Amino acid sequence: MSRLDAEDLSFQGAGTSANASLGAFARIVLTIGGGVALLLVWEGCVDWLNVPPYILPTPVSVLRALWSGLDVPLDSPMGFYLPIASTLSNSVSGFAIGALLGIAVGSLMAESRVVEIVLMPYAFALQVLPKVAIAPLIVIWFGFGNGSKIAMAALLAFFPLMVNAFTGLRTTEPERLELMQALSASRLETYRVVKLPSAAPYIFAGLDMGMVYALLGTIVAEFLGAQQGIGVTIVQAQAATDVASVFAALILLGVIGIVLHMVIRLCERRIIHWTVRHKT
Repeated sequence: MSRLDAEDLSFQGAGTSANASLGAFARIVLTIGGGVALLLVWEGCVDWLNVPPYILPTPVSVLRALWSGLDVPLDSPMGFYLPIASTLSNSVSGFAIGALLGIAVGSLMAESRVVEIVLMPYAFALQVLPKVAIAPLIVIWFGFGNGSKIAMAALLAFFPLMVNAFTGLRTTEPERLELMQALSASRLETYRVVKLPSAAPYIFAGLDMGMVYALLGTIVAEFLGAQQGIGVTIVQAQAATDVASVFAALILLGVIGIVLHMVIRLCERRIIHWTVRHKT
């Protein structure tokens, strides 16, 4: 390669990097600008239509309630920190249990046609059942403590991981399987070396969905009966007609969901860096 060609390739690479930076900056500006425009429209509609604060508070009232819940010591029972910590810890615990069970069951069904025939109909039947109807039973079985919240989170996280693990393992390239068979690899070695890495993008997509579902399951269990959690905070604010605090808690839940999504995507980029999903 000549020096001129090398300089041209370097210039093209720099241009691509600059375009990517500009694209990321444009997305950030559009996201922030869209949020600001939404807040302005919200504020204007509330003032213009004279909407009572117990129906729809102004963004300023919501931000004031949010700040009052954050501008407290970490161990204060009047703030958001203890409810968030309770909800997040139970969500992560339930997510871990549901994810492990989902990957295990999905792997068993992908490896055995008999297991698939036996378990798949019941798994879909369980998924079809409305979780709001199941939640009271879970509270009865596991109590009003953390057990019911973890169980509900695990239940909702289970299905996405099961389906994605099953689908990813079944879509392994036949050529790779034939190569492992020619090398006299055992079934476990084929699963570990070929099938599991091929299914990794599907599994991480399931983890992305399962984490959000686990958070939702924890909130549902807290709505039905719990001593602590952000869901309990929302119920208490509703009982006091403090709609601004309800919106503040919902904003916190949205931020938590975004952070958890970013953590899953970061783990995906670190672990399965050979895929292109994280580039989109």
